[in-house]
Amino acid sequence: MPAGGICEKDFCVDNQAIKDKYEAARRGLAANTRNVFGYPYPVLIEGGEYPGVWLECGPLEGLVYGRIAPDIAKANHKVFFCHQREDGQLPCCVRVDRISFAQIQMVVPIAATALETAELTHDEAFLAQAYESCVRWDRWLALNRNTRGTGLCEAFCEYDTGHDNSPRFKNLPKKCPDNNAAICPRSGKLPYLAPDLSATVYGGRIALAGMAQRLGKNRDAAHWTEQAESIRQRILKHCYDPVDECFYDVDADGDFIRIRGDALTRVFSEHVVDQSLFDRIYARHIKNPQGFWPPFPLPSIAVGDPTFASGLPHNSWGGPSQALTALRAPRWFVHYGRQTDLNELMRCWVGAILKAPDFMQQMDPWTGVFSTSAGYSPAMCVLIDFVDRLALIPSRHP
Repeated sequence: MPAGGICEKDFCVDNQAIKDKYEAARRGLAANTRNVFGYPYPVLIEGGEYPGVWLECGPLEGLVYGRIAPDIAKANHKVFFCHQREDGQLPCCVRVDRISFAQIQMVVPIAATALETAELTHDEAFLAQAYESCVRWDRWLALNRNTRGTGLCEAFCEYDTGHDNSPRFKNLPKKCPDNNAAICPRSGKLPYLAPDLSATVYGGRIALAGMAQRLGKNRDAAHWTEQAESIRQRILKHCYDPVDECFYDVDADGDFIRIRGDALTRVFSEHVVDQSLFDRIYARHIKNPQGFWPPFPLPSIAVGDPTFASGLPHNSWGGPSQALTALRAPRWFVHYGRQTDLNELMRCWVGAILKAPDFMQQMDPWTGVFSTSAGYSPAMCVLIDFVDRLALIPSRHP
């Protein structure tokens, strides 16, 4: 790397270009901070063509932006707690003009980001509120998304995992009947035992144990640790294929849906597997140019998988490398000791974003060319987070 710059293959820029893009990201995030339906305080919305905040990503984006605007970190959680139903269900999204409960749409556990937000802001009242809300959410999931009695969290529709236009849910409903996430559509071989949704529950329970410990609820902490280990073992038992060394959905007939998708990375994000198993899967699938390591990782479907959408259509989790996947990557690369590879991934993304005319949702995993939804907050968060982690700007703003 040349002094004072970043080099990504044949693309080099000086610090001023990075500073300019960094400030553009900050301005974009400020512009995307606005009010949404039924909540009195501004939140960071998804931006672009997504005028609202979604459970799968809004809390994490708020946490990243929270280093600059701590109140937004809390607001991007409280907006979901505010709209939580009496039975414990959290909304899947809160748009500027409406709220929805049509799917669960969760990825990074809101309990995990809430715990980190409490640590960032030193707000014990927020921690207590988050704990109670996340306990109720876990109970709702256990009551309504375990219809097959395995103890895992089931996928009922495409939007449950936020995998828009993915081959994972080909020809299946996008949302649940009657806009009710407790109702599984009578379609295909649903419900699926979902390794990523189950991993989210696992990660949420680990966070609940941490919250309980901080709140002096030692008995609760032990309970959540036990419950977390229980679902972790069930993920390994039901959703892991030791022959393929991959995690898959399991349909209602008990068969694997053998699509190598980024659900695998979401299992890693919650640290479900031990180091030994991670190393084997990582070598075979992640750090594989025909898997998830093309020139611009991480694609939403392994590039060598037969279902990979080579046309890279608009808003597709069927192939393109997604900004949300990149934003979540540090959650597991660091945990499993892959800092060098994370640095490579971050440099790829920073270099590609610097070339892009706007902050957009997805990019071609071979060329790094972006498409879909200009003004997209997750891409702005990726740039800010990755530049900070790589320390590419010597004197950054606090």
